[in-house]
Amino acid sequence: MKKLIIRNSSIIMVFTILMVFLAVTLLPASEEKEMPEDIVFDEEICKHNRKGPVAFSHLTHAEDYELSCTQCHHEYKDGKNVWEEGDPVKKCGECHDPCESKGNIKKLYLAFHKNCKGCHRRLKKEWGSTDAPYKACKDCHELK
Repeated sequence: MKKLIIRNSSIIMVFTILMVFLAVTLLPASEEKEMPEDIVFDEEICKHNRKGPVAFSHLTHAEDYELSCTQCHHEYKDGKNVWEEGDPVKKCGECHDPCESKGNIKKLYLAFHKNCKGCHRRLKKEWGSTDAPYKACKDCHELK
């Protein structure tokens, strides 16, 4: 009987250690989300997508163009972007209404367009018109 009790407690101890090990090693990995390589902005709401969807490559913008994540991702407090890499990423529509601007928060279409178009114009100026990526709307927008 004593051997049976020792054996059962050993099994329970091994099981407990195994569960703690799995929890410590697997849970943090499951909470981390990888950056998607590509996103397609295809806003059909409110009929503002006259030129068609835009395929956006995170990889190209982050690595090739060396843009900071805060170029797009933000959370403003007292007029300052306090979002940092590693913070949760909200979907744009959580703050930017698809159909109307509210105060300083631009509607979704304008937020995308102003940010993307402004950056491309700046690069065109900095890099020269022949080296800048995407010189015309059709270079980003797929035809409808």
